Amino acid sequence: MGLHIYRTTETEMIEGCLRQDRQAQQLLYRQFAGKMYAVCCRYVKDRMQAEDVLVMAFTKIFERLSQYKGDGSFEGWIRRVMVNESLTYLRKHKNMYLETDIEAAAFEPDYQKMENVLEADDMMKMIEAMPTGYRTVFNMYAIDGYSHEEIAQQLGISENTSKSQLSRARVYLQKKLTEMDHETIRKTN
Repeated sequence: MGLHIYRTTETEMIEGCLRQDRQAQQLLYRQFAGKMYAVCCRYVKDRMQAEDVLVMAFTKIFERLSQYKGDGSFEGWIRRVMVNESLTYLRKHKNMYLETDIEAAAFEPDYQKMENVLEADDMMKMIEAMPTGYRTVFNMYAIDGYSHEEIAQQLGISENTSKSQLSRARVYLQKKLTEMDHETIRKTN
C-alpha cells in the first residue's frame, strides 16, 4: 500500500521510513528539505556545500530514525540532526574559527533600531556575512535555542568563548544595522 501525500500522518510516514519504504522517504524529504536546507545555509555559507550537508543529514536521519522515540517534535529532532551535521562539516573543513580571547563588547546592541528597518532576507544576508565562529554561535544560541553550555560541548570550546562569540556577533550585527541606518539617512536627504 503506497503512501498518499494528503492522507499520510507523520506517524505513518515515520513507520514507512522505518520499513525502508521509498515513497515514505521521498515524502519525508519533500516535507522537510526546504526548511532544513535553510538551517544548513545558516551554518554553511556555500550553497552547494549546504546542499551536501543536507543530503548527508537526511542519510543519517534515515539510518537513525529508530532513535526518534516520539519525545518532542519530529521536526525539532530533524533540525538537531541538521545542526549537528552542519557543525560536523565545519569541523571537518576547519572553517570554524573561534577567537578564544574574551573581550567585553564595546556596547550592547539597540534592538529597537531593528524594528521595521530590514526584511528577513536582509537579516539573513547579514548573518551569512559574519565570520564563521560568530555565525555558528549566533545561529545555535539565538535561532536554534542552544544554551551556552550545549554550544560549548558541541563545539569543544568554553562557555565563556561561546558567550564572547555571541557578544561579538551582536556587535557585528549592530554595526551593520548602524551602517544601514546611515545609508538610509543619506538616501533620504
